[in-house]
Amino acid sequence: MTHELDWSGLPFFLAVARSGSLRAAAEMTGATHATVNRRLQALETAYGVRLFDRTRSGLSLTDAGEELLPQAEAAETVIVGARRKVEGLDQEASGRVHLSVPPFMAYEFLAEPLARFAKRHPRIDLRLTVTNRIQDLNRAEADVSMRVAFEVDEDVVGRKVAQFATATYASQAYLDEHLPNAGPLGEGLHWIGWGERKRIPDWMRASAFPKAEKRHWVRDGIMQTELVRAGLGMANLPVYVEQLYPELQRVPGCKVELGRHIWLLLHSDLRRTRRIRLLVDFLAEEMKALRPVFLGPLA
Repeated sequence: MTHELDWSGLPFFLAVARSGSLRAAAEMTGATHATVNRRLQALETAYGVRLFDRTRSGLSLTDAGEELLPQAEAAETVIVGARRKVEGLDQEASGRVHLSVPPFMAYEFLAEPLARFAKRHPRIDLRLTVTNRIQDLNRAEADVSMRVAFEVDEDVVGRKVAQFATATYASQAYLDEHLPNAGPLGEGLHWIGWGERKRIPDWMRASAFPKAEKRHWVRDGIMQTELVRAGLGMANLPVYVEQLYPELQRVPGCKVELGRHIWLLLHSDLRRTRRIRLLVDFLAEEMKALRPVFLGPLA
């Protein structure tokens, strides 16, 4: 394929190639479903070929699309790298910062701190993405990412700012109904697990209730907590839930253990950019101040 790349359509082509659907690509690019579709059609018209096969299950690359993909990715690397280098020289406390955070951190802890930051730095424009998806800093999907993980192995600058303690929780109503008749290894109790039910995690096997039924699974921390509050079962949750939801009780026999860390991640080219450094330093101090809440009885 010898056509010159259409730079303005490049992000939309790559988003659809990576996600396999117009809807997911729209979320990735911040555009509408109709805009993504229109830009794809414009690319295909310009090149005179179909770049994607459209099926009921989504969009897949044609042979022409497969040929275009590595060229588009190489162009993206050059464009993003150039932008990073230029932005890394910016010493103004102004401009946009794209921050990506997981839902439970956004809803439970970050609204008031971010409002204070915005008042302190009125010329910095925050773009906030609330998602459990790990956004790629090397592809400029975010400038700063707050991640909850044991370790981070990407080629980015990472600052470990706090750690969670976790324990097993259930509602008092659930415990009153099920605990008296439960077996010694948790027979008769029910886990609300995290993620997809592809395997039983090691922490369940090592818990005080390895024989509890692995019955419900969810991929959102807030929804998992709400299901526990509603009496559906028990789950391994951060100990801060005790302060937020008094109706939740630590299940007798469980231990409080150290869990994942909160990381602040950014691309190395942006670590000297003033507006980004201001936000990262601010969030680091806010998270450090919350360490007693995150650690609970281990603090």
